[in-house]
Amino acid sequence: QTTINQIFKKQERDDVCQQICRFLYTNAISFNCVNNPEFAKMVAMIGKYGVGLKQPSYHEVRETFLKKEVLRTMEMFEEYKVEWSKSSCTIMSDGWTDKKRRSICKFLVNTPKGTVFLASIDTSDISKTAQKVFEMLDDIIERVGEENVVQVVTNNAANYKLAGEYLMEKRKHLFWTPCAVHCIDLILEDFEKKLDAHRVTIEKGRRITTYIFSRTLLLTWLKDFIKGKELICNTPERPTMTRFSTAYLTLGCLNENKGALISMFASDKWKSSRFVKADKGKSIETIVMDTRGFWPNVSSCLKGALPLSKVLRMVDSDHKPAMGFIYEEMDLAKAKIQENFNNVKKSYERIWSIIDQRWESQLHRPLHAAAYFLNPHYHYSTNFKVNVDVKIGLYKCLERMIPDATERVKIDMQIDLFKNAKGLFGIESAVLTRKKKSPGDWWDSYGDECPELKRFDIRVLSLTCSSSGCERNWSAFEMVHTKRRNRLHQQKMNDLVFVMYNLKLKERE
Repeated sequence: QTTINQIFKKQERDDVCQQICRFLYTNAISFNCVNNPEFAKMVAMIGKYGVGLKQPSYHEVRETFLKKEVLRTMEMFEEYKVEWSKSSCTIMSDGWTDKKRRSICKFLVNTPKGTVFLASIDTSDISKTAQKVFEMLDDIIERVGEENVVQVVTNNAANYKLAGEYLMEKRKHLFWTPCAVHCIDLILEDFEKKLDAHRVTIEKGRRITTYIFSRTLLLTWLKDFIKGKELICNTPERPTMTRFSTAYLTLGCLNENKGALISMFASDKWKSSRFVKADKGKSIETIVMDTRGFWPNVSSCLKGALPLSKVLRMVDSDHKPAMGFIYEEMDLAKAKIQENFNNVKKSYERIWSIIDQRWESQLHRPLHAAAYFLNPHYHYSTNFKVNVDVKIGLYKCLERMIPDATERVKIDMQIDLFKNAKGLFGIESAVLTRKKKSPGDWWDSYGDECPELKRFDIRVLSLTCSSSGCERNWSAFEMVHTKRRNRLHQQKMNDLVFVMYNLKLKERE
C-alpha cells in the first residue's frame, strides 16, 4: 500500500525533475544529455550533498573548475602517453567547416588503449595545400615523438595524399596510410557513379523515402504496416553511416520492408487517398509495385554492396585494432560478392574491377600485408596464402620501421619460429587462442622467445585502419565555435575543446 510519505516523495521528485527539465528547455539543451553518464553522476552528487548546496558561480565555471578539469584531463592524457612508447601509435587528422565557413583541422592519437584528442588548428585563413598539410602533420609528429609514431592516417584527398608522400620522404621510419573507411566509401560511390543499375535504383529508393517521410499521414500508415520496424535505420548491427553507405543502408531497409510497402500501396487506404491522384503519388506507387524491375535491382545492388559494408563496419569499430584483418576481409568480401551472384562472372566482374582499382591504387598498403602475415588468426589457417604482395609488404615494413640491419636479420630468423609454431608459439594455449585473443595480445602472451619480432608485431598489429574516429564528436567544436560564448579567449576555447572532446572519447570506451 502506498504511504503518505511515498506520495510526498513522488511529488518532490516530480518538482525537482520539472525544474531540471525547465533548465534544459530554456537553454535549448538536447534531451539526450540525460543519457550522459556525467549527468547521472551530477544528480547523484547533488543528492548526496543534500540541502544547502551553493551553486557554482560564473567565475568558477569559466575559470576555477575549467582549470581543474584541464588538469584532470591532462592526467588521463599521461596514462595514454605511456602506451605510445609501448605499442606505438597512429596520428589521425581530419578537417571540419562550420556554417560560417570557418574551418578547423584536428589531430588525435590512437593506441589500443583508446583515442585521445591532441590539438586543433583554426585553418580558416590558411590555404590547405599539400605543403601546409605536411607542415601541420610534421609539427604534430614532433610533439608526439617520431619514435612513437608508426603511421599517420588521413582521408584520401589529393592534398593529404601528397602531404603523406612529403611526410614519408622526411620521416624515414613511418607510414602515411589513407583512411580505410574513406576508401571503402569511395568504392560505394564508384558503384553508384559507374553502374547504371545502382545509380537508378538508389535514386528510386531516395524518392520513396523522401516522399513518405515528407508526408506525416503516410508515415503513420507505414508504421502500422511495418509493425515497429524502421524504414531508415542505423542500429549497432548495421554498418557505419558514411556518405555513400547510407544509400545502400536505405536500400537494405526498403528491402526488409518490401512486403509492408507493397501492402500499403495496395491497400484501400492508399487507393482512396488524395495522394494516389497526384503525379508524384502515382510515380512512387509505380516504383513500389514494380516487382519485376525495382525490387530485383534492389536485391542485386545489395549483393554487391553489403559485403563491403561489413568490412566498413569492421574497420570503423572501436572493438579491436583492424590492421591485422583488412587484407583478408577485403578478399572475403570479394568472394562473398562472387557467391552472391552464383559465380556468374559477367554479373560481378565490373564490381570486382571497381573494388580492385581502389584497393590496388589507394587502399592496399605494406602495413596491411604485413599485419595479415603476422596475424595468428589467419597465419595458421589452411586458407592462409603468402603471395609476392604479402612478402613485399612485410619486408617493406621491416626495412622502414627497423633501421638497424642486425635487428632486421634477427627478426627475419625469428619469423621462421612463428611460421613453424615452434616454442611458445606451439603450446596448447597459444594454439587455442589464435582466434580468440586480439593479435596484439596473442603476441604479448606468446612472443617472448622472439623479443625483436614481438615488439615489431605488436607495433603493427595494434594499429587502426581509419581516421573515422576523428570524424566523430564534431559536436564539441560545434558547441564551442558556433555558439556565442561570451567572447571566450582563444586559450580558454582550446581548453574547453580539449576537455569536451577527450571526455566524449572516454565515454565511448
